Amino acid sequence: MKAEDRVLIAGAGPVGLVAAVSLLEQGIPVTVLEASADLAVDLRASTFHPPTMDFLDRLGLAEGLIERGIKCPLWQFRDRKEGEVATFDLGLLADETAHPYRLQAEQWKLTEAARARLEADVGAELITDILVEDVAQDADTVTVTARRKTGEVETFTGAYLIGADGARSTVRKSTGTAFPGLTIPEIFLSLSTPFRYDQAIEGLADICYISDPEEWLVLLRTPTLWRVLFPTDPTLSDEAVLNPARIEERMQGLLPGQPYEIAHKTAYRVHERVADHYVHGRVFLAGDAAHLNNPLGGMGMNGGIHDAVNLTDKLAQVWRGETIELMGRYERQRRKVAIETVQALALRNRAVLNETDPDKRRAHHDDLRATVDDPKRHLAYVMRSSMIQSLRDLEDVC
Repeated sequence: MKAEDRVLIAGAGPVGLVAAVSLLEQGIPVTVLEASADLAVDLRASTFHPPTMDFLDRLGLAEGLIERGIKCPLWQFRDRKEGEVATFDLGLLADETAHPYRLQAEQWKLTEAARARLEADVGAELITDILVEDVAQDADTVTVTARRKTGEVETFTGAYLIGADGARSTVRKSTGTAFPGLTIPEIFLSLSTPFRYDQAIEGLADICYISDPEEWLVLLRTPTLWRVLFPTDPTLSDEAVLNPARIEERMQGLLPGQPYEIAHKTAYRVHERVADHYVHGRVFLAGDAAHLNNPLGGMGMNGGIHDAVNLTDKLAQVWRGETIELMGRYERQRRKVAIETVQALALRNRAVLNETDPDKRRAHHDDLRATVDDPKRHLAYVMRSSMIQSLRDLEDVC
């Protein structure tokens, strides 16, 4: 086999590894380059939407993830003072998907399973602790220059390159494409605690968006912890945001009681951006390298996985003889979703949670209640929020 008879993938997060597994399933060799010394084991994304589970089922990655996660058919909007506003039931999707629920499982459980799949396939290489520095292409190949932490420079040649190397993507920068958008005017503070909110708050769903004009928040259950997401003053230093006394004060403000055990804490800024182009000759962008959004709705990782499956399905056709022009449809389809679904819903969710005008808040809440009470509207809402509808709509994008 020639070195170029394979696909190069920059980034071994969920998007890059799902792309790798998808290509391997179609008999296409891959080389995955990852900057970290090992795959991340942290509490990043934790929500898998129904169509994402359908894709992972197709790749043989769903069953093990389900065994290590929590099925959550219900999710809620709540008001911090008034309690439950509306509870949405993904069980209504039983005729639309094999997985009518959100699965709560840390993303590292998916990357762990995908890595095992790569390690079992002679057509796969996973090289860690190596940083992509430059990308060049000609009419037939793509060449990646990368540097190991020890300083050695290596080059890798493939027929195509998938840039799944995250928000600061070197692959995207190498293409020169613009990455327009905005930065959300808050720092997001994510905390994890073993405290059982489900036992302390009556009627609480495992996934809950809580509105408040002064301090909205999100509660998410994982198999071992509850995650709490707070918006935070962007003028504060990281030290002030992560100050244990201030964190305890905020947790007590949510639910007073015994001091909270904080298992993990992180503060980060959130961006809303979409690359002008996803396709650059033999180089393709996917996941955070192509689009960024706030986490309200859990669509970032899911959208990236959907990118990976769409991209690799088309790339496999090109590999078998279709013209590379087919990849333009990948860009048209997935940019449409990034802008019209992922970004739009994430921004709408933030607006609903953050609304300060009493009349507008009341109207939002009344509309949510009316949606749940109407079977047709309820189904349409969960079709959109679960990302099924966005995939259906792509069939009309040429």
